[in-house]
Formats: sequence, structure tokens, C-alpha cells
Amino acid sequence: MGSLGSRFQSPSQGPEEAIEGTSTSRKHSCECKKRKRNAQCDCDSEQEDDDALLDTPRRKKLKSTSRYIYQTLFLNGENSDICISALGQEWNLHKVYLCQSGYFSSMFSGSWKESNMMEINLEIPDQNIDTEALQVVFGSLYRDDVLIKPSKVVSILAAACMLQLDGLIQQCGETMKENISVKTVCGYYACASIYGLDSVMKKCLEWLLNNLMTHQNVDLMKELGTEIMEQLIQSSDLFVMQVEMDVYTALKKWMFLQLNPLWDGPIKQLLADADAWLCKRRTDLCEKEPFLSTDEGAPFCSVFKYVRLQYIINDLASARILERDNILPPDWLTSVYKNQWFAMLRTEFDNDNGPQEANREEFELSSMRCGRKLTKDGDYCWRWTGFNFGFDLLVTYTNRFIVFKRNTLSQPCGGAVSLQLRRHLAYRLRLASFDSRGKLVCSRSTGYQLLTLEKDQEYVVMNLDSRLLSFPLYVCCNFLYTSPQSDNRPDSSEQESAPRSLS
Repeated sequence: MGSLGSRFQSPSQGPEEAIEGTSTSRKHSCECKKRKRNAQCDCDSEQEDDDALLDTPRRKKLKSTSRYIYQTLFLNGENSDICISALGQEWNLHKVYLCQSGYFSSMFSGSWKESNMMEINLEIPDQNIDTEALQVVFGSLYRDDVLIKPSKVVSILAAACMLQLDGLIQQCGETMKENISVKTVCGYYACASIYGLDSVMKKCLEWLLNNLMTHQNVDLMKELGTEIMEQLIQSSDLFVMQVEMDVYTALKKWMFLQLNPLWDGPIKQLLADADAWLCKRRTDLCEKEPFLSTDEGAPFCSVFKYVRLQYIINDLASARILERDNILPPDWLTSVYKNQWFAMLRTEFDNDNGPQEANREEFELSSMRCGRKLTKDGDYCWRWTGFNFGFDLLVTYTNRFIVFKRNTLSQPCGGAVSLQLRRHLAYRLRLASFDSRGKLVCSRSTGYQLLTLEKDQEYVVMNLDSRLLSFPLYVCCNFLYTSPQSDNRPDSSEQESAPRSLS
């Protein structure tokens, strides 16, 4: 003991001095701690020197608590206090973990007979739930992370909703949104509708609005039901390639596939076969009645009524196709022709120079939808054919600028051209590129805008950052050339500028 004590007390020191020396040492240590971090501390240096002399063992990865719990309690079922049976399979589980589920928490805490039972037979009313999904859902109660396969997300979501596991439901929703593709979009949308995942439904609709026309697919058209097609066709956010006539053509192909689901062929052959089927039906049945007026065609009325016919009848070739197909009831077309005639007279005689005040509702309902695909970087210039109330608009893509030009004299054009000093239009221009699954890679939008152009005036609509561009690039435009009719003259009800969709 004497030799051990000598480490702390020299022979010449008394007990008091030894204690006092110890206090001084502690005081010095405290003062060192109070020093600035960049100051050198002798105490720390000595400690580091001591540590350097020690043999530091290699780090060993310890088995995590979560993994241990999952393996021991869930997979092995050790110390289980309840057995859950469902779909012919049993799980030896623990009430303390099951209570994380709102379903089981209510069951065990209430006056239900199951609250004191050691074995529970779980009834599964949802056909989307299978044993693999239950394995994942029960296992999620015992671990921190869960791997959700996109192919199993629907059944896992169904089980999570049944057991009221909000965190897992949210994770399923995120998995679905990240894996939307042509093969999953319809199934995910239907599933999200059933289980109330509004954000997933919105994401699926966005994907369809972007891809329905830009990447037409036979299998997708077969899957799309009437309800969801209505939402797509009436939206001004639909990415239309070329012109409104292409929306009508796409619907004709879709209707043919709905009535002939066994049709199997390439997308390029689809329109020809749809036209041949319609022609043969008219010939065989000697039917003069419009197809949508028949019992077979009636279910499709609610979709076709959202086609913006006012922009189809402005082109002669397209108007003739409408007459030939005999799909639409005559009163639909008669009303559209009448409204367009009044709109033309207003622009010619009533000085309707186009929309000058913001009217978003009219724009969303009645704007012209058109688009182009730019396969690679370069110079492009185009116009959309048809009678556009004398507004000949040239759209140019060059040097990563998109420019609008009102053409009156300098460029040849087909049809009448307005020579009024100023013309107004409302527009929205969007750009987008997609990956192989149809997911947005980059996108830009001008938003809703009002623009006034004088004769042959140019206007830079968008200046693009080359670092954000990815080709092929899809350009989608919405235009409104005539102003909404809001005067109180007796015939104002008959003079709508851009007629709304017919019901």
C-alpha cells in the first residue's frame, strides 16, 4: 500500500499537502477544459500519448437490435403470447408489437372477445391480400426498415390498410409513385382509388396526361376505362401531339380496342383496322344512325363529348373525316359549326382582337391544344394548320430560344390573314422530356400568359438552359385566339367565341 500511495504522495508531503496537490491538479484540469479549442492542452497531450501506447482492438460490427428482434421474436417466434391464423398460415407473434397496428390495438384494448384470446383466426375480406403480403406487414412491426417490391406493393398496401398501419401505407404510396410506368399506371390508379391515396391518383393522372398521346400504347389503351379517359380528354394539360384531330383519332382507336379486346397487332396498324371495322359495321348493318347513338356506342358518349370539335372543323380534311366516320350525333356538329361561324363574324366585323383580360376558366375549357416532337437539337419552325380566325402564328425553336411570330405579310400562309394592327392571344407553352418509363426527366412551362402582337412582330417566349435540355423534346401549346363573349346583346347566347365541350 505504501508504494501505491507514493504515486500520489511524496515522502516529504503530509496528508493535507497531498490533498491540496490533488485539488490543484483538478483545478488545472478544469482550466484546461475552459481554454479555447485551438489552444494546446498538456493534459490532453499526455492522454493521447497514453492512448497511443495501448493496443486498440479492431472494430467489430455488432448485430443490430432491430435485426435481432426480427430474427428471434418474429421469424423464430420466441416468447410468443398470441397466434394469428390467416389464409391457411399461422404467425406466432407478440401483443406488445401488434398494438402498433390500430386494428389490433382496438381489438386488445376494448371489450372484444379477442382481447383475452391466445389464438385468433383473422378473416381477410380483401382479395388483394395474400400470405406474402401479411408476412411483410407483420414483419414490419418488428423492424425499422421494410423492403417493398413494386410487384407486391398493391397487396402490401391492402394489408397495411386493413391493419391500419399509417407509416407502411405512406411507404407503399411512395413506392407506387416512383414506379409508375405503362405496365403499372392503371393498376396503381385503381388501387389508389380503392384505398384513398389521393397523391398516388394525382401522380398517375399526371403520367397519363404526359404519355397518352406522346407514347401511344395498345395495351394501355385496352386497360384505360371510361371514367379515367373522361378526365384525360377534358383536361387542358393533356400533352397533345400535332392537333385536336389527333385526340379524336386516339379516341377512335381506344373505342375500337374496348369493343375488340382480343385485337393483337402493332400500333401503326391500329387506326386502319379501326376504320375498316367502322366501315364494315356501317355496310353490314346498313346503318345510317351515328355510332354513339346506338346501344353499343352509347357508353362512349361521355368521353367523345370532351373533344374540342371547334378546332377539328376548322380543317377541311378533318371535317370530312368526321362526316365519313359517322360516330358523332349530327346535332353535336351542327351546334359547333354555328358557334364557330358566329366567332368568325365577330373577329371580322366586331373587332374581336382576342382575349385582353385573364379568363383562366375559359382558357382551360376551350383553348386549342397542339404540340410537336423535336427529335434532336436544331432549328425548327412550324404552324398549326386550320382556320385560326386570321391569326397565323409561327413558332420557332432556334439556338435554344422559342419564339412566337405573328405572320401577316412576310411569309406565305394558307387561309385568310387578319391585317388588324394588334391581335391578342392567351397561351401556355410547356416543354418536357421523358425517360424510357415515361417519367419526366425535365420540364418547363410559361404558365398562363396574355400576349399582344403587332403585324409581323416576334416575341421570345422561352430561353432554355442547354444543361437542362434532353432530347427528344416534346413541345405542347395551348392557344385561345378569340375573347369570351360577355356582352348583353339579345343574340349573345348564340355567339360563343370558342365553344365549350358539348354534353
